[in-house]
Amino acid sequence: MRCLFMALLLLSAQGYAADNTMLSIEQGEIRQPMPGRTVTVGYFTLHNASSQAASLINVSSPAFSRAELHQHSHKDGMMRMEQIDTIDVPANGSITLAPGGLHLMLFEPTTTLEPGQLVDVVLHFADEQQLALSLPVVAMPKR
Repeated sequence: MRCLFMALLLLSAQGYAADNTMLSIEQGEIRQPMPGRTVTVGYFTLHNASSQAASLINVSSPAFSRAELHQHSHKDGMMRMEQIDTIDVPANGSITLAPGGLHLMLFEPTTTLEPGQLVDVVLHFADEQQLALSLPVVAMPKR
């Protein structure tokens, strides 16, 4: 069953642009918001099988009132989180959105999010390509 789910997730995460650029994701997830919180994060690895770089410039989801691209950075001896305008994916390469680095910030869920639920997300690229995904909600890891 898990193999079937992953196959469907990968099939739903492929996109083709007019220039035959191919983008796909793996290991995608959205974390369930902590109790009482209205913000959460999304992670995945984005692969670009094209000979041209791709620039992710926006993200949207009907499951959230707002979604942004973010990064963690180390400045003046402190870790900071900041919104960014773009995430560049090299030609024939990949970029990973993960804890402590690049990630999606997802604000004000429009519905209750439960582990196992699939959430529709659309990645928007500078060349007007869009990649529609269905990402699973996972429980926040225990610390």
